[in-house]
Amino acid sequence: MTTDTMSGRIRTLIVDDEPLARDCVRLALERQEDVTVIGECADGASAVDAIRAQDPDLVFLDVQMPGLDGFGVIERIGAESMPPVLFVTAYDKHALRAFAVHALDFLLKPFDDDRFRDALEHARRHLSTEGRLGMRDALAGLLESRQGAARHARRIMVQEQERIRFVPVETVDWFEADRNYVLLHCGKDVFRVRMTLTSLQAELDPSRFIRVHRSTVLNLDRIREVQPWFGGDYVALLKDDQQVRVSRRFREGLLKVTH
Repeated sequence: MTTDTMSGRIRTLIVDDEPLARDCVRLALERQEDVTVIGECADGASAVDAIRAQDPDLVFLDVQMPGLDGFGVIERIGAESMPPVLFVTAYDKHALRAFAVHALDFLLKPFDDDRFRDALEHARRHLSTEGRLGMRDALAGLLESRQGAARHARRIMVQEQERIRFVPVETVDWFEADRNYVLLHCGKDVFRVRMTLTSLQAELDPSRFIRVHRSTVLNLDRIREVQPWFGGDYVALLKDDQQVRVSRRFREGLLKVTH
């Protein structure tokens, strides 16, 4: 940990394009006896320069910035060289889900004092050599998942008699295996495409679609709540009140990304 040699304080950089958000983080940090704010950056490009020049111990990093966003900053620096990060973001369900999958902490704007203290304490645990190695692995996994997302299917081609329809994946509530076919449940509409559920799942973004049963892949954005069912199974209640069974085999994975 490269703390201030005179005071032993954690040298911290704040990166956010919103002045008010930077003020909130700085004021909260000023109440911490072991923290020194060494700089503030309003965009990703200047953050890259500051991280390379000043080598902070900890970075409060906004996710959503114009131009180079928070993920772009990490890509420029490299996960192996990036200091421990505490992400700061307005609500972005896909980013939050990715953080949960890779066990990375974040502050959701606006945050209260209790949540700030909890997140900062979590960040402090990453300042040891062992903690930094774990953080680097987590950041590398996050970048890898984002790079893979660019290759994920956005539409599925469905043959309908004499015409072809392209169904956007975000409109599908869930995918259901039907022997050599997959059924696409889109509200009241059901489309049928000839392929296996396993091959289809390989084309979908795993941060948005998850296997909940050997015959079912569910759109996480459609879930309203998850409830216990019979025999250790669960049931996912969708926003339009449809119910999708979640088997014991897959329930832990679903609960991990929905809580």
